[in-house]
Amino acid sequence: MATTNDLKNGMVLKIDGQLWSVVNFQHVKPGKGGAFVRTTLKNVTSGKVVDRTFNAGVKVETANVDRREMTYLYNDGSEYYFMDPETYDQVSVPAEVVGDAAKFMLENTNVVVARHEDNPLYVELGAAVELKVEHTDPGVQGDRSTGGTKPAVLETGAEIQVPLFINTGDTLKVDPRDGRYLSRVSTK
Repeated sequence: MATTNDLKNGMVLKIDGQLWSVVNFQHVKPGKGGAFVRTTLKNVTSGKVVDRTFNAGVKVETANVDRREMTYLYNDGSEYYFMDPETYDQVSVPAEVVGDAAKFMLENTNVVVARHEDNPLYVELGAAVELKVEHTDPGVQGDRSTGGTKPAVLETGAEIQVPLFINTGDTLKVDPRDGRYLSRVSTK
């Protein structure tokens, strides 16, 4: 248990039997009336974002979420398997929990696996991953009908939009949260 005065960004609260992560919070002390805390909460499992207001000093139940860096090993279609590099324990995570992160994971990629009471909540990749372009059509000089982008298939099978100067075989930095092209990695 904690009070609303103890809230921090990233803290996980248990409200009405569901887990909510604090995205943003603000303590408000109006001229009249009691102080309150305005928060933006994100549901850990569904991703739904809501705004919620608490009176100052109210007790809220916190959840103990174990976030561990693990190494992605393989998947068998319905389950993804990860290994804790310190204890060598293997953990299986259902494909629904891994979600879109699977599009950007190669074997032996380090990821963060969050669990609550031994139930996997989500898998989080870093802010950027480096992946090789398996196939993309050559960019035609002067073709700006598509806003200067073209589709490219990455080595994981994910398809993203890239600038026209990207070629097959290039290594790219990609944001795994939204599949956005960030930059080309130099091969020097």
